[in-house]
Amino acid sequence: MADPTIADPCVDVRDLTKSFGEKPVLDGISFDARPGEFVSIIGPSGSGKSTVFNMLAGLDRPDSGSVRASPCAYMPQKDLLFPWRCVLDNTTLGLEVQGVPKKEARARARELFPVFGLDGYESARPFELSGGMRQRAALLRTVVQGRSVLLLDEPFGALDSLTRSDMQAWLQQVWSEFRWTVLMITHDIREAVYLSDRVIVLSPRPAHVRRQVEIALPRPRELDIVTTPQFAAAEKQLMDVLLSTTPR
Repeated sequence: MADPTIADPCVDVRDLTKSFGEKPVLDGISFDARPGEFVSIIGPSGSGKSTVFNMLAGLDRPDSGSVRASPCAYMPQKDLLFPWRCVLDNTTLGLEVQGVPKKEARARARELFPVFGLDGYESARPFELSGGMRQRAALLRTVVQGRSVLLLDEPFGALDSLTRSDMQAWLQQVWSEFRWTVLMITHDIREAVYLSDRVIVLSPRPAHVRRQVEIALPRPRELDIVTTPQFAAAEKQLMDVLLSTTPR
């Protein structure tokens, strides 16, 4: 397993700027992520977090600066499961777009169903799944593409509090097993602390990186770690940075 503290970055964003019309959105964003690292990005609504992801995924281009990333798989905020497809065929969609034959795509996706808690639901329709199961299916669809970097845009934002906690614990478990490089957008500071090795805090628009905060909590992390003084201190540090009005 690569040590993220010494490995070369697999995501490297440098001096990124972007405007839409006369409205500047990004103002010199720079950060990186190393193999096997879990990095969260937090910031005010409208600060350009999804814009950065669109550039990493090759869906948009910066006005200036550079974006270098290993092949990425992008999971948007909504699960976007097609209601007319069974769950198995929903999870193979990314592979089919890449040109993988349907039989091979199904075989590759089916192998992951037990890992993602979906075993036995291959033939179900999305409306038959709970919210958490739909999100696991959407993440399976992302992971099965075999990309080395996962871009998760508020993957649990639409879930209720209890289901969200369960999904956070589950994501940490499967990430610990597979050690993908993960970049995750979230508005939930507690979620960022619980899951991340490092948290990048963006300023309001036009956004710059206000600070990068290392989360020095031991792994694996049980859910009750949120009650510890160390966890509370990390939450407070991020909140203080997020609410700071100090210019860079």
